[in-house]
Amino acid sequence: MVERTPVADALTHAILVAGAALIAFPVWMAFVASTLTPEQVLDAPMSLLPGDQLIANWTQVFTGGSTPLSRLMVNSAISALLIAVGKIAISVLSAFAIVYFRFPGRQFCFWLVFLTLMLPVEVRILPTFQVVASLGMLDSYAGLTVPLMASATATFLFRQFFMSLPNELAEAARIDGAGPLRFFWSIVLPLSRTQLAALLVILFIYGWNQYLWPLMVTTREDFYTAVIGIRRLISGGDAATEWNLVMTTALLAMLPPALVVIVMQRWFVRGLVETEK
Repeated sequence: MVERTPVADALTHAILVAGAALIAFPVWMAFVASTLTPEQVLDAPMSLLPGDQLIANWTQVFTGGSTPLSRLMVNSAISALLIAVGKIAISVLSAFAIVYFRFPGRQFCFWLVFLTLMLPVEVRILPTFQVVASLGMLDSYAGLTVPLMASATATFLFRQFFMSLPNELAEAARIDGAGPLRFFWSIVLPLSRTQLAALLVILFIYGWNQYLWPLMVTTREDFYTAVIGIRRLISGGDAATEWNLVMTTALLAMLPPALVVIVMQRWFVRGLVETEK
C-alpha cells in the first residue's frame, strides 16, 4: 500500500494542475481568439485576455455565410447519431449471434470481422466510394453514415462481455420459454446498458469528427459537416484567413461532443471500468 503524506499529496496535485493547464491552454487561446478582431489575432504576441467581439463573432459564424454553422452542426449531429446508433445496433446483434447461436463457421465469421481492424477506412475508401456512388447515395445522409456503421471493435467488445455472462441465464430463459429475441431484449440488453452508454459516447465523437469521408461524398453545401466548415474557413493562396472566425467555429463545433461526454460521464466511466457482471 502506498503511504500518503502531505508532500506526496501536494506533488500529486501540482502535477495534475500542471497537466490540466497544459491541456486547457490551447482551448483558452482559441476562446481568446474568438473574442478578437482579425487584426488583433495577428498581433504578435496575441493578447492572452478576451476581447469585446465575442457576440459579434459567434453571431456571424452561427447565422452568417452561405451555409451557416447552425446548418453544419445539424448535419454533424444527424450523422454522428446515425453512425453511433447504427454501429451499436449492428455490433450488438452480431456479437449476440456469434456467442449464443451454434452454427458452422461462427468462429471463422468472427475472426473475419475482427480482421477488418487491419484495414482502416483510408485503405478501402476508394472502393467504398465507388459503391456509394453507384448506388446514388452521394450528397445524402445515407452516404455519410451507412459505410461507417460496421464496427469490428464494438463487435469484439460486445462479444467479450456476452461471453462473461453466466450460461445459467440463457438456460433459465430457455426453461421459462423465452425465445432468442426475448432473451436478448429482456436480459442481455439491460445487462449491457453501461457498455452501450460508453460506446455511444465514443462512437458519437468518432462520427462527429469525421472529415475525409464526408469530404469525399458531399458536393453540396447542404450536407457539409462542422469539421468541413472549419476547413473551408481557412483560405488558400493570397487570401487572408479570418482566424477569429476559424477559432469561433472550432469552439462551437467542440461544444456538442463535450456536452455528450459531460452528460454521459457517469455511464461512460462505469462502462469502461466495470468488472462485476
